[in-house]
Amino acid sequence: MAVSEFAGGPVEAADELSADGEDAAVVAETADSAAGPEDADGNGQGPSGTSEAPERSVAELELEGEIAADYIEGLLDVADLDGDIDMDVEGDRAMVSVVGATLDELVGRRGEVLEALQELTRLAVHQRTGARTRMMLDVGGYRQRRRVELAEAGRDAVDEVRRTGVPKRLWPMNPFERKIVHDAVAEAGLRSESEGEDPDRRVVVLPG
Repeated sequence: MAVSEFAGGPVEAADELSADGEDAAVVAETADSAAGPEDADGNGQGPSGTSEAPERSVAELELEGEIAADYIEGLLDVADLDGDIDMDVEGDRAMVSVVGATLDELVGRRGEVLEALQELTRLAVHQRTGARTRMMLDVGGYRQRRRVELAEAGRDAVDEVRRTGVPKRLWPMNPFERKIVHDAVAEAGLRSESEGEDPDRRVVVLPG
């Protein structure tokens, strides 16, 4: 069983640096938890399979966003879906968001379609630039809503563990979701770890 522990400080285990549930390009949750707040994927491995992305200038990140937006626009046209595309740069990654009234089909159950779409878009950017990208794709504000929900779940688990003194195992999550919970638990002052193998890998909140 693969287990990685998080306590808001250095990460002792590095097994999350392998290709993960955001398909081949998620941000490895150990790398991101050690580095700081998400990237949200934050962070992770890209088509090259390496664990760290070289620093990008703002111009390079804006170019990644433009390539990604063009790719997504083409997919929307093919699928005959309406949606507006917003581009931004946050920290060290390009952010591309699709907003519209009927985009649930681009998110899927537990965001599975969105994760696959993000990976395809990252591959398209990599094909054009020759460099691994940590571009983050959101559709209809799904990722932001999930951040809020998962952070709350992490805090609720912390409260329960403090009350009972018993470790709390949460439901299976992808790396993006697990990292948000790890961050919320660390912020609340407890430790957490990931256990199991994808797609059943989950966060366990530990007593202090």
